[in-house]
Amino acid sequence: MSGVVITVDGRPVETSADLTILETCREEGLDIPTLCFLENLTPANTCRICVVEIGGSRALVPACSRRVESGMQIKTESERVRHTRMMVLELLGSSVDLSLTPLVDQLMDRYGAAPDRFDGGATVEEAPTIDNQLFVRDYAKCILCYKCVQACGVDAQNTFAISVVGRGFEARIATEYQLALPDSACVFCGNCFGVCPTGALIPTTEYEMRAAGTWDEDAQTVTRTICPYCGVGCNLDLVVQDNRILKALSPLDHDVTSGHLCIKGRFGWQHVQSE
Repeated sequence: MSGVVITVDGRPVETSADLTILETCREEGLDIPTLCFLENLTPANTCRICVVEIGGSRALVPACSRRVESGMQIKTESERVRHTRMMVLELLGSSVDLSLTPLVDQLMDRYGAAPDRFDGGATVEEAPTIDNQLFVRDYAKCILCYKCVQACGVDAQNTFAISVVGRGFEARIATEYQLALPDSACVFCGNCFGVCPTGALIPTTEYEMRAAGTWDEDAQTVTRTICPYCGVGCNLDLVVQDNRILKALSPLDHDVTSGHLCIKGRFGWQHVQSE
């Protein structure tokens, strides 16, 4: 694609027309926060924390999906942008539990967000759903970012076991007819919790260790290896604590998996430490 010249925070930047605003800004070393965006998924434009201001545009635009255009005048940290990001964080923090969302405390400090000024705490109160042995669904932490739906759909697995049902405050992620996962079309690839940004979907091992107070990220190591089950060559990132494998992830930049796995790669390590 041909190059274009845009202005970012008052500075001219030459970039490629096939890049998004987010990609261009990251190449320039600018930190635009994201929650619903992930490099291996189609931008869903749901969380709106990545919005930026463009000259001549009435509304703020999502940097994760808007492609650059020649002559764009972009402001990434204007007063309007900062106020919007603050409000997004406050509304999310006042409605769901963000305790397992990485870096959310830093974002709250960065934008002066105070969720407590709305109602004093998370309003979604729902016990975690435990209907299988592999992972737990905790809707009290769900921000409806659509990542799990995309990973289950055309972006990765093409199983279409889950979708968003309901409207407004009743909207939620669910299986067809709200069946239990073992009775649904779910194939337990775990790609949904592999992309979840808030811990609403979490491996059973991690859930139980967090509940027992034994989950210690400072004591964990990550070892990259190759899945032994077939000849595809998927890379695995094994998270280990106290010489025990806790979960298997896959690197986003791996050209075979792009961060996704099948059930064997995601859960097939459990026999290693079976009693």
